[in-house]
Amino acid sequence: MADISILQKEFGITFNDTALLEQALVHRSYLNENPGLASNSNERMEYLGDAILGLIVAENLYRDYPALDEGEMTKLRSVLVRRETLAHIAETIGLGNYIYLGKGEDTSGGRRKPANLASTLEAVIAAVYLDQGLAVAEEFITRLIDTELQKALNQHTIADYKSELQELIQSREQRIPSYHVTGVTGPDHGKTFTVEVRLGDTLLSTGSGKSKKTAETEAARSALKKFS
Repeated sequence: MADISILQKEFGITFNDTALLEQALVHRSYLNENPGLASNSNERMEYLGDAILGLIVAENLYRDYPALDEGEMTKLRSVLVRRETLAHIAETIGLGNYIYLGKGEDTSGGRRKPANLASTLEAVIAAVYLDQGLAVAEEFITRLIDTELQKALNQHTIADYKSELQELIQSREQRIPSYHVTGVTGPDHGKTFTVEVRLGDTLLSTGSGKSKKTAETEAARSALKKFS
């Protein structure tokens, strides 16, 4: 089996039972060519990891972005758990180098196939959960998806509430709102920003998020509700 010590360092997790991590890396093509291997493929773990991933993503969106409605949370969750996103994350951390593949699958580029990368990542999530528990699995997943979440929030997934709020207020007041950071909490790798949106001295609303821009968007989204 592969040397998974480097992978554990990449994850920042030391497994109590490394056999769980090894099983998460076993593609069924490897078993087809090694029928005597005691381990199973990662398919059952993939099933569990998919469920855990969906739960943690949904919980994080619900907790950290209170201004998002059900439809917006659903869109974001679908972006974060889809195969393309998971494959990109897996490729970023070099997970393909550790997958146990049959020779034919390996020769055909199996280490870069989105399906293999995404399913292996889900199996790894299950391994982390089974070995370390839900709290560590949640922290692991949150670190994995953070960049993709910020990208989705800052690009096209969520409407441009700041522009919408500014246009609305300008049409009514001939003024523009201003945004002010009022708090920053959490460690450097997981800060949460709190922002107020004001019209002169009048507080319109507040918002919070994992980046200043996200917090401003949340504040604008909340303020728009008051004008509707």
